[in-house]
Amino acid sequence: MSADETAEWALRCELAAVYRLVDHFRMTDLIFTHISLRLPGPEHHFLINPYGLLFGEITASSLVKIDLAGEPVEPTRYAVNPAGFVIHSAVHEARADAQCVLHTHTAAGCAVAAQRDGLLPLNQMSMEFYGRVGYHDYEGVALSLAEQERLVADLGPHPALILRNHGLLTVGATAGQAFLRMYYLERACAIQIAAQSTGVPLVLPAPEICERAARQLTGQPVGEPGAGGASDDFVDDQAGALAWGALRRLADRIAPDLAT
Repeated sequence: MSADETAEWALRCELAAVYRLVDHFRMTDLIFTHISLRLPGPEHHFLINPYGLLFGEITASSLVKIDLAGEPVEPTRYAVNPAGFVIHSAVHEARADAQCVLHTHTAAGCAVAAQRDGLLPLNQMSMEFYGRVGYHDYEGVALSLAEQERLVADLGPHPALILRNHGLLTVGATAGQAFLRMYYLERACAIQIAAQSTGVPLVLPAPEICERAARQLTGQPVGEPGAGGASDDFVDDQAGALAWGALRRLADRIAPDLAT
C-alpha cells in the first residue's frame, strides 16, 4: 500500500469500529442512521455506511467513499442514504474540525429531542454539553438541500446538535471523539428520562456550577467558584485517548471481522 492508502485504511478501520460500537451499545435504527468520516486531502471525500447494511455488518472495506455531491468516487455495489448525504455533507463542508459526524435515533435521544427545554443539566454526564449543544427545529425527513444552511447554523461551533423531534448528532476531530461524545450525550438523555419518570421535583445545579463542570469535562480553563482566579483542579488530559483505546479493544473483541 502507498502511504495514502495506508492512512485511508486506518481511518476505515476506525470508522468501522465506531459502527460496531454503536451497534453494541444499541444506538442503531436498523439501516437508517449514519456516521461519516472525512478523508485527508483537498477533495473533501468522506466515508459513509453502505445503505442497506445493518451496523453489525459493516466492515472497513464495505464503507462507501463519496464526494460532497453524494456521489461515489470509487466503484461500489452499494447505495448511499440520501438523508445521510444531506446532513453529513453540510456539516463536513462547514466545519473543518468536524472530521467525524455521528447521527442517531435512539429512544432516549428522541424523547429529549421532543421536550421543549431539551437537555437539562441533571447529571454530570449532561454537564459536558451545558451551553455546548445546538437545537435544530424539525423540517421533515432531511432530504432537502435547502435545510443544510439552517442545520449548520443551528449546530454553530458546538460539538453536539439535538434535532428536535428527530434525534441526536455529534461531531469530532476523530471518529473516537465523536463516538465518546455521542455515548455520553445518549447516557445524559437516558438519565434525564429516568429522572423525569420518577415524578418528583428535580434538582438543577446553579448555572455557575454547571459551567464550571462543563469546563472541567471539556478541558477548558477553570476558575474557582466566585473567585475568578486560576484553578488548582487536577487536569486529566488522557481520559479521551484511554477511553477510546479501551473501546477499540472492545470493538476488536466483539467484531474481529471489522478490519476486513
